[in-house]
Amino acid sequence: MQVVSIISTKGGVGKTTTAANLGGLLADAGVRVLLVDLDVQPTLSSYYELAQRAAGGIYELLAFNERDLGLIVSRTVIRRLDLILSNDLRGELGTLLLHAPDGRLRLRHLLPALAPHYDVILIDTQGARSVTLEMAVLASDLALSPVTPEILAARELRRGTMQLLEDIAPYRHLGIEPPPLHLLINRVHPVSANARLIQQALRDLFEDHAGIRVLATDVPAIEAYPRAATRGLPVHRVEHRQPPGRVAPAALDTMRALAGELFPQWQSQLAQVSGRPLRPLGTGGPHGERT
Repeated sequence: MQVVSIISTKGGVGKTTTAANLGGLLADAGVRVLLVDLDVQPTLSSYYELAQRAAGGIYELLAFNERDLGLIVSRTVIRRLDLILSNDLRGELGTLLLHAPDGRLRLRHLLPALAPHYDVILIDTQGARSVTLEMAVLASDLALSPVTPEILAARELRRGTMQLLEDIAPYRHLGIEPPPLHLLINRVHPVSANARLIQQALRDLFEDHAGIRVLATDVPAIEAYPRAATRGLPVHRVEHRQPPGRVAPAALDTMRALAGELFPQWQSQLAQVSGRPLRPLGTGGPHGERT
């Protein structure tokens, strides 16, 4: 099982959209995916329609160490794509975890119970520095940070997200290595010279930085992404062909390239995704559904 947290200390950079679309593509490629909504603004929880809503969610998992997946895992209408809802309605989890002896490591200790059921866990996080954000990073094998091609976003990346990784470095003394950080340049306007300059500056800045990699794939600012969110669908199902006359590639091609960079072990399955879901592969899953 591979755990990826989508992080940024700056809001509005596209974390939820990235998590939802990556999860949808991987699920259509036959991968068993669990989305975890750790954001106090539960946008990911409402992105996809639910086929089955669990009685609980992230509050029960973290506050009560609930391991009964039937009580905390909801099923979306996308086959092989499950979700742990954000349901901390009073915003109590941050305080609870801050004062708990195992607060920042709680999610890391709970995730092994999910390993038999999922191939990938994608964690959507709050767009601000918090104990839950640190907890998500410490539970992850990889941190993915969307960054928009503008100078303020680049400065916040250095001040916030990179500082976060430095601050949790002492956990190495407990045998916990901070995950590598992959930067995803998001919402790129192909005709913007300023955006291209900042893209190149980011790539140059981190070219030799250990533990940080700027992904080769960037995500263009195209209408397909908000249209997919409005319809509650993964974007590759909404746009699987490049529109005539447009420079930016089809959303399917972009998301397939991104997933291929992050999860090279599933390149062959990703190549088969055509905009329609694949037929189920085998059986299993926490609810006994075909996966």
